[in-house]
Amino acid sequence: MDGVAEGLWQLADLHEKNGEIAKSVKCLEAICQSTVSFLPVIEVKTRLRIATLLLKHSNNVNHAKAHLERSQLLLKSIPSCFELKCRAYSLLSQCYHLTGAVSSQKQLLDKGLELIASFGDGFSGKLWSCNFNSQLANALIIEGDYQGSVSALEQGYVSASEMYYPELQMFFATSVLHVHLMQWDDGSLVEGAVNRCNDVWESIDPDRREQCVGLFFYNELLHIFYLLRICDYKKAGQHVDKLDAAMKTDLQKLQHARELSKELNIVNESLSQDDLPHRDRATLSSRRIQLEVEISNLIGQGSVGQEVLEPAYFGNVKRELGDKLELAPHPIDGEWLPKSAVYSLVDLMVVIFGRPKGLFKDCAKRIQSGLNTIQAELVKYGITDDTSEVDLQHSAIWMAGVYLMILMQFLENKVAIELTRSEFVEAQEALLEMKSWFNRFPTILQACESIIEMLRGQYAHCVACYSEAAFHFVEAAKLTESKSAQAMCEIYAAVSYICIGDADSYAKVLELVGPIYRTIDSFVGVREKTSVLLAYGFLLMRQENLQEARVRLASGLQTTHMTLGNLQLVSQYLTVLGNLALALHDTGQAREILRSSLTLAKKLYDIPTQIWVLSNLTALYEQVDEKANETTNQEYEKKKVDELQKRLSKAHASPHHLELIEKAKFQVRRLNETDIKRAIAGPSMKVDLDIPESIGLSSSAPRPSSRLLDVDIRRRVTRRG
Repeated sequence: MDGVAEGLWQLADLHEKNGEIAKSVKCLEAICQSTVSFLPVIEVKTRLRIATLLLKHSNNVNHAKAHLERSQLLLKSIPSCFELKCRAYSLLSQCYHLTGAVSSQKQLLDKGLELIASFGDGFSGKLWSCNFNSQLANALIIEGDYQGSVSALEQGYVSASEMYYPELQMFFATSVLHVHLMQWDDGSLVEGAVNRCNDVWESIDPDRREQCVGLFFYNELLHIFYLLRICDYKKAGQHVDKLDAAMKTDLQKLQHARELSKELNIVNESLSQDDLPHRDRATLSSRRIQLEVEISNLIGQGSVGQEVLEPAYFGNVKRELGDKLELAPHPIDGEWLPKSAVYSLVDLMVVIFGRPKGLFKDCAKRIQSGLNTIQAELVKYGITDDTSEVDLQHSAIWMAGVYLMILMQFLENKVAIELTRSEFVEAQEALLEMKSWFNRFPTILQACESIIEMLRGQYAHCVACYSEAAFHFVEAAKLTESKSAQAMCEIYAAVSYICIGDADSYAKVLELVGPIYRTIDSFVGVREKTSVLLAYGFLLMRQENLQEARVRLASGLQTTHMTLGNLQLVSQYLTVLGNLALALHDTGQAREILRSSLTLAKKLYDIPTQIWVLSNLTALYEQVDEKANETTNQEYEKKKVDELQKRLSKAHASPHHLELIEKAKFQVRRLNETDIKRAIAGPSMKVDLDIPESIGLSSSAPRPSSRLLDVDIRRRVTRRG
């Protein structure tokens, strides 16, 4: 019967290679359902292959799980077969993860580690130990056990070190860094994790380092997240430039590889002709080998020909040519995020660094490109215009959540750019799009509720509705657990109260910024410090405490200029300082400062700040009796005021204006208990094969897989600051 099994395995491989997945599964299930008994090891191998196909090409996690649980029972009666047992543990762990059975997953992985402790002393055993520890770290992260997750990852790092395997060491070193970034308890621990990543990366041979594209992107992005958090924007910008260049190079390689692949398909088609002359066949065969080598050199080994069957840790989801950034060797395999998500993150980082510098044209292109990419990817996870989170399959929730969070951050930056440019209607549209996504996915996007409220405050402030702005900023602060985000929202609210300008508002300003100012050294980085100094200095100026205001503002400007590189914040500092110098009758300094501020405001297309500066310049020219400059300046100021008023009128006339500034949170449809269960269970598959065990596969041509990748430990998108 061994020969029969071998024949069916080979036939299944042929069907899979031809994309006929349903036929491949039928061949394999014929072995499992045969009335004639096969050896247990043959049935185990077959069920593992079925489970792999189901995970790789369908959403049918439950049936894959059933095959693997049956394999587990069979393996209990077999004393040896260490590799098969480990593969079964690894695949079944993935199934438990995809169905949300975290407790079962942890128990299973503990058993796998016990098996390795008893029988897996060699190189293979250590590799499987790395696999199980990495999956265990993911499971612990889901439960919020950050310390346990780090412990599991450190065990994996020890195993990789014992194997003298620097690439695998780097995998665990970056994973540990990511956990520390997610749970920032001790800055020295985070810094130590960053330094270890640098040391391990340098220990990898340069030639081998070039092959670790996935690790490169993962490590660089984590460094950017870290440097953004500590506000070292200069170093972070260098990493962004490096990533952007690498992404463009990879895209060029991928495009060239696709062109070569088209030629390879034509060559293969020609070689399939039976009547092809011998000389032509030899020429084409030589060209095929050459093309396969060139494609392999461009996108790495394993991209041409037969792929590794087992999805192992993260899963080998079938995608387009070269559309994968692997992090670690087999049996870890896998990736942090799909390449499209990683490249979207790179674009997002470029936007985050370009927006404060006024590079709006490039930012707009990146934002639109990112939105288009993400929306195309969301379709693969079943998310269309009328989809809500209760319609999602459980296995799609995690990965869809990653894409949705990146999408919301693109939209957040779009709103910020449009508000800076006084394009209020465009800002309305982007903000309403954020509301629509949040309304459809309130659980997945729960963290975005505070951001939406904050942006409503920004919009209200920009259209001079200061009371409404303060309300939304205060609400935004209540909706987040982030100390930094709370501080920034309270500072924004304080600025809105200052603009209201009455005694009660000034009292509220002190209530908001006082506690922040007194504890300013407790924050990581200087973002909060520079913002609170601006607000506090602005308040002191309004209260005519001019000398004290000048000291605070000068200190804040120096820090902002040296560390943040935020031109808009610098422009605002200069405008307040110019106004202050004018009030102190220091017309020489006022002229110099206000001209610098006007230059920056023009670069940023910031019309309100331009008007503010121009009004100060008009007062300055009047004070020094420069009538010609005063008249010219007044005319330009009037032109800008008229332009701003037209934009404000258009925004106020919009049917969405009152909805956005209303002193109430957006009402969203919250999930009830039944909806939550539906979201977890997922919609039932409507396609079937005539073999009951294969429910979940379409008998027609295979569709793109929307199976979730195991990315939990790395799936969180770290926000800037």
